[in-house]
Amino acid sequence: MLQIQFIRDNKDLVIERLKKRNLDATELVNQALEVDQKRKNTQKQLDEQLAEANSIAKEIGALFKAGNVEEANAKKVRTAELKEANKTLQAQMNQVDEELLQILYQLPNVPHESVPAGATDADNEVVEEIGTAPTLHDGAQPHWELAKEYGLIDFETGVKISGAGFPLYTGKGARLQRALINFFLDNATAQGYVETMPPHVVNEASGYGTGQLPDKEGQMYHATADDLYLIPTAEVPITNIYRDTILKENELPKKHTGYTPCFRREAGSYGKDVRGLNRLHQFDKVEIVHVSHPSKSYETLDNMVAYVKTLLDKLELPYRVLRLCGGDLGFTSALTFDMEVYSAAQEKWLEVSSISNFETFQANRLKCRYRDENKKTQLVHTLNGSALAFPRVLAALLENNQTENGIRIPAALAEYTGFDFIEKP
Repeated sequence: MLQIQFIRDNKDLVIERLKKRNLDATELVNQALEVDQKRKNTQKQLDEQLAEANSIAKEIGALFKAGNVEEANAKKVRTAELKEANKTLQAQMNQVDEELLQILYQLPNVPHESVPAGATDADNEVVEEIGTAPTLHDGAQPHWELAKEYGLIDFETGVKISGAGFPLYTGKGARLQRALINFFLDNATAQGYVETMPPHVVNEASGYGTGQLPDKEGQMYHATADDLYLIPTAEVPITNIYRDTILKENELPKKHTGYTPCFRREAGSYGKDVRGLNRLHQFDKVEIVHVSHPSKSYETLDNMVAYVKTLLDKLELPYRVLRLCGGDLGFTSALTFDMEVYSAAQEKWLEVSSISNFETFQANRLKCRYRDENKKTQLVHTLNGSALAFPRVLAALLENNQTENGIRIPAALAEYTGFDFIEKP
């Protein structure tokens, strides 16, 4: 959530930058500033009346002490009047605060100056491309055919058990999933991330804290009886560790990694791009989360991108790094880099990681702060990234490493699977 002080001090910049998202925020920004002025005026009245009440309270004591009972009682009448007036003003203040909050919830984060303008993912900027797409043998298949032939993933039984988008991994397919979990977690902890095993459901406050609510409630599974949400990513519970927290400056940064299943309704998804593992309702992912000092967050973002690149290098996958344009930028993000691997069998790029700096947007919702050297509290910056999401990584691994005799497993992953080749049945 944007800070109202930032909007007040940078009105033109906010409106101009939000145009990168193809959003004309002029009306919302003006509404926010008008309601904020109403809030300030109400607060001023409340402060003046409280000050008057405090002053009268002192006068009453002095009058009683001096024996001026009648005048003291008259002052007490005024005190009662002020008390009732203050109740009314406080109710107005609460209403105005809520009105301002609802307006601010509608404003997305301000894009970083480096975010390119654009409307769709076709306008994203390719920062770099690494590796060479493999040349496959005649008759090479997409991963959903390989998974069926090799007995790795049973999509049909997954549909029977739960529905489309809930695959059933079996045999070496299940072992590959377990290997990826350990491979990604071990690499993350070696980089200083604290392994964290969070809950897989969160309450409403947590959803608001990281920005999934009220923006994406339609994309989350909601357990209505208990008013809990299945997590769309480990980012939500892990970042909420620091909700309503004041950290010491020397405690920054906080670095966490966590493996969780992720649940997404993916409402409206259809067509050929959702075949097999390309788009699921349940999938596994290892997440990395940073709570950073504001002066260090963009250096941290670069380091996170560099780290995810090392994972893809070890998995021997060709990939590219994209800087997302304003039209493709997530609601809460100031700057996002996507990592895509190349699927040789599908002849397309598949997103496997999204790495974002939210600056103070999440922290303002979370009320996550640190105390600086002057003992003043400041908002932290939060960042997170997929390191990595499993489905499309596995799809590319199966497709790119298929041979006429079987599927090769990259050496770095074979240390975890216990096998370096899956023979053709």
